[in-house]
Amino acid sequence: MLSMQEISDRFELQDLIYRYSQIIDSKDFDALASDVFTPDAFIDYSAFGGSKGDLPSTIAFLKKAMKRFPNTQHMNANIQLAIDGDHATGRLMCYNPQEFTTPEGKIDVFVCGLWYVDEYVRTQKGWRIRKRVEERCYVANPPGGMGL
Repeated sequence: MLSMQEISDRFELQDLIYRYSQIIDSKDFDALASDVFTPDAFIDYSAFGGSKGDLPSTIAFLKKAMKRFPNTQHMNANIQLAIDGDHATGRLMCYNPQEFTTPEGKIDVFVCGLWYVDEYVRTQKGWRIRKRVEERCYVANPPGGMGL
């Protein structure tokens, strides 16, 4: 049976996971520093050819790379959490359709299926992601030049 603290932690971690997706989809990337990640976070998007490194370089990468996709949805499911005091780990699915414009000027949709493998830590501001690694599952209809 879960304690009230464990229930609260699970809800807070789920909110953090959903907040990340909302920030990415609204392209408010600077909010990742204040609302989602620890200052010393490590983020690895290399499974899809993205950046791998610290939070400032990740935010810079997102600002540049996501211009190509005006509309996106990061939908999370199957959230598996293991909580140990002020530390936790998680593995969750993400279904991610992203709209783009073809060279012919038509709107098309590219889809990624992935897992996020996370490490979380409780801070004075609440739970934050200390480490996030993407694991690739599939890609459908990637835009030309992405090398996927």
